[in-house]
Amino acid sequence: MKVNRHGRAKILTLQEIQLIFNQGFQNGRDRTIFGVCLFSACRIRECCTLFTQDIYTPKGNVRPRLVIRKANTKGKLATRSIPVIEDLRRLLVEYYPMAGDVYLFPGRSDGHISEDSAARILRTACKQVEIIGVSTHSFG
Repeated sequence: MKVNRHGRAKILTLQEIQLIFNQGFQNGRDRTIFGVCLFSACRIRECCTLFTQDIYTPKGNVRPRLVIRKANTKGKLATRSIPVIEDLRRLLVEYYPMAGDVYLFPGRSDGHISEDSAARILRTACKQVEIIGVSTHSFG
């Protein structure tokens, strides 16, 4: 279990995941970021660097496959295409009005939300529901 960001990340149970999503995350953006990680098994960096055009069609519909570009994958070996399951599609449909023009999850300046910011969001949500030892690796 992680303590002060040291050690192995806790693997979350279904009940803990539901608690974090229902009571820990404070807004749709946070639920969508970690919903993408949960339902696509992508890494937090891959999620934070997703392009809006790789998720939505020009008309705003969710594409049937989520595209993680080669440059944003671990090892930068190949572009990955992941099927969008219904639970993830629902989150993405709800999130669409908040999506950035370039990046799905825009940061405060030009660019995307940082992995550190996303990790901080998760730590805050877990603290809110009193679950300890969680990191961005806990969804696998």
